[in-house]
Amino acid sequence: MLRHTLFTLFIVITFCSCDKLDELTKFDIEYNQRATIPSSTGVDLPFDVFTPETETNSESEFEINDTRKDLIEEIKLTQLELVIISPDGADFSFLESISVFISADGLDEIQIASLAEVSDNTGTRLNLDTSDIDLKDYIKSDKFSLRLNTVTDELLSTDHELEVNSTFFVDAKILGL
Repeated sequence: MLRHTLFTLFIVITFCSCDKLDELTKFDIEYNQRATIPSSTGVDLPFDVFTPETETNSESEFEINDTRKDLIEEIKLTQLELVIISPDGADFSFLESISVFISADGLDEIQIASLAEVSDNTGTRLNLDTSDIDLKDYIKSDKFSLRLNTVTDELLSTDHELEVNSTFFVDAKILGL
C-alpha cells in the first residue's frame, strides 16, 4: 500500500514538473511590418498589397528563449492586427474583405488570416481571424513576406499606410526530448 502511494506521488510530481518545464518552452514571437494600400484602387475588385520581406531572426529569438531550430515542434499565428498609420482620421470602413498570405523561399504561399466581412463601423484597428496552421517552416526560414489580398467598397483618394502586427506562438520540445 505504501509503495503504491509513493509510486503514485512520484508519478504526479514527475508530470507536474514536466508541465512546468513544458511551459518554459512556449513563447511568442512578434513581427511588425508596413504596407500601403494605394489610392484609386478599384471598388469591389480584389487587389494585392505586399509587405517587404521580413527577416525572421528566428535563431536569436530561439536562443533568447533557450531553444534551437531543431527543437521547435510547432509555430502558429495567434494574432494578426492591422493598424492605420495614415492618413489621419481614416478607418477601415473602406475595406469589404481581406485575406493574408505568407510566403518564404522554397515554400508554397498559404493563407494565414482573413476577415470575410469588415464592419462599416470598424475603427483604426482591425483584428483578423487566424488559421490553425503550423507555420514553423516559414518562421524558421531566414525571411518571409506577407501578401494582403483586399477588396474595398469605397474609392480611396489617398494612400493608406498600414502597420501589420503579427504574433506567432512557438512550442519547442523539452530539453530535446
